[in-house]
Amino acid sequence: MGHTLGCIQVDQSTVVVKEHFGKFDEVLEPGCHCLPWCLGYQVPGSLSLRVQQLDVRCETKTNDNVFVTVVASIQYRALAENAADAFYKLSNTKGQIQSYVFDGCFQIYICSYCHGKMRSLCSK
Repeated sequence: MGHTLGCIQVDQSTVVVKEHFGKFDEVLEPGCHCLPWCLGYQVPGSLSLRVQQLDVRCETKTNDNVFVTVVASIQYRALAENAADAFYKLSNTKGQIQSYVFDGCFQIYICSYCHGKMRSLCSK
């Protein structure tokens, strides 16, 4: 009903993107805001500012041909000052983070770390 009257409520730890005739206008902070839809204002979506966790399971092969499965817990959140970029430039946040973990330096670090730990365990 509130949106029918042109008023919306933005919850705590959330920001809402406001557009004017389809063009980005501003990011609305928590609270009550007036958006007269008859003047072309609309809300395409909201963005949570809470810390979220993504568990990524990586299987990698060490230098001595041992396969190791590691679960990396990545914690991330959107920053209020960069909310427009997070809303418009990221299409699949979790998929992009997983891709970065799989393709990035993370696997190289795991390989070298696990190789050193395996060698020290085997020598004892």
